[in-house]
Amino acid sequence: MTTAQTATDAARDNLAALESEAVHVFREVAGEFDRPVILFSGGKDSTLLLHLAIKAFWPAPVPFPLLHVDTGHNFDEVIRFRDHVVEKYGLRLVVAKVQDWIDDGRLQERPDGTRNPLQTQPLLDTITEHRFDAVFGGGRRDEERARAKERIFSLRNAFGQWDPRRQRPELWNLYNGRHRPGEHVRVFPLSNWTEADVWNYIAREDVELPSIYYAHKRRVFRRDGMWLTEGPWGGPREGEDVQELMVRYRTVGDGSCTGAVESTATTVEQVIAEVQASRLTERGATRADDRLSEAAMEDRKREGYF
Repeated sequence: MTTAQTATDAARDNLAALESEAVHVFREVAGEFDRPVILFSGGKDSTLLLHLAIKAFWPAPVPFPLLHVDTGHNFDEVIRFRDHVVEKYGLRLVVAKVQDWIDDGRLQERPDGTRNPLQTQPLLDTITEHRFDAVFGGGRRDEERARAKERIFSLRNAFGQWDPRRQRPELWNLYNGRHRPGEHVRVFPLSNWTEADVWNYIAREDVELPSIYYAHKRRVFRRDGMWLTEGPWGGPREGEDVQELMVRYRTVGDGSCTGAVESTATTVEQVIAEVQASRLTERGATRADDRLSEAAMEDRKREGYF
């Protein structure tokens, strides 16, 4: 057997193991909790999460609704894809619109225009309103330091807050979902996946994604070392020149703080090659909200963020 064949077999075995773990987590939650929900934005990680949930319960329908916290500053391609997926699989979608919280005074716009940090309160309020006791998220440990501290089952208190000191051991694929009334558990079936694993699995399964993940021409301007696009969130500012470039997005979120990367990768195979050559995680390279401080993500997670 050649070295290349050995590497290919190892990669195939790794994806099979990751898939098996994720499917097991979905089924554990279905058996242990009363009202789970899947966070779904239409991005690649939440789309992969949904694909795995469909596999876990096939041929029965996915027994959980989807929840999207909509900042109102999303990319049009992603919202269209979200609605397409919901219709295709006959899913129930709950949408919490940040704009509703702004309109009734529960939230205020930030001076910098970004709404990403404003997602926390609508998320927590919606979890409480619908009495969701398990919330699936697409977070991965390779994305960011604070996320590397998470267990697959992450207990949140009655205020939706995360305390790393309350993390429970997870030995031999045994998960502890016990929680008091009012508390809930965040569940991360993709914890042990890397960005490369995600893309290799997308290639293997032919998972459909929003077009924004592949190279395309877009009008962008440079800010804080990132290529941002024009939109309802504002920009360009004075001195920020708009250019038309071939770009793609490694992650999607609030358009005011999610940057594109210059790319010619129009196929899954080309994207995989780019990811393997990169030395920065997708959040570190393209998310301005994670650059606010060394502890930016951890501070938001303690408040109840994803």
